[in-house]
Amino acid sequence: MRPAPLRSPRGEAEFHLQWRNFGGGIKSLSRSGRALRRVGLAALPLAVTLACAAPALGQTEGTTTTTPVPGAPIGAPPTPTNLATILPGGKASIPAGAPASAVRAIKAANKIHRKTYIWGGGHRSFKAKGYDCSGAVSYVLHAAGLLSYPLVSGQLASWGSTGPGSWITVYANRTHTYMVVAGLRYDTSPRGEWIDQGRGPRWRYTLRAPSGFAIRHYPGL
Repeated sequence: MRPAPLRSPRGEAEFHLQWRNFGGGIKSLSRSGRALRRVGLAALPLAVTLACAAPALGQTEGTTTTTPVPGAPIGAPPTPTNLATILPGGKASIPAGAPASAVRAIKAANKIHRKTYIWGGGHRSFKAKGYDCSGAVSYVLHAAGLLSYPLVSGQLASWGSTGPGSWITVYANRTHTYMVVAGLRYDTSPRGEWIDQGRGPRWRYTLRAPSGFAIRHYPGL
């Protein structure tokens, strides 16, 4: 039988002191870990908020937000309000804000919009059974107070002032003439039109290329 090892009172005291310090360190570390976890959990919502806000700040800084017109391409200018539309019966609407001359022009064009095409029609008198291209344009311009007597297409090529107008524009050369009123083409020719309305003064659903035509307008319109 082996004799039990002898421990001095000093050794036992040192042992218990070291254990208390060691155990206290573990408790301190445990308490420190719990405190760090609490701090980390408390800071988590703030970190998420900052992370979400950073991309938004990067997107808005130095940029301008615009609201596009519904149906318009991105970057397109706003749709003008001075445009007429073709009504179900073939007549044109009168847009809000149209000047008196444009209103009279649209009403006159609507009045003869189903007349037949007659070569030379509308030149002996503004009132006729049918109209050719220059007769129809002359009729509308006269009703708007912009023309005193009928002109042939070659003469309309030098009528008014050069360039397009805001409300009324005449396109003319030696063989043909037509006009655009409040954004709508008024023409005796169905050229380029996808709906067959025949020949004669009509509001056309499509515009046509103005190449080869003099472009004229009345000053102020």
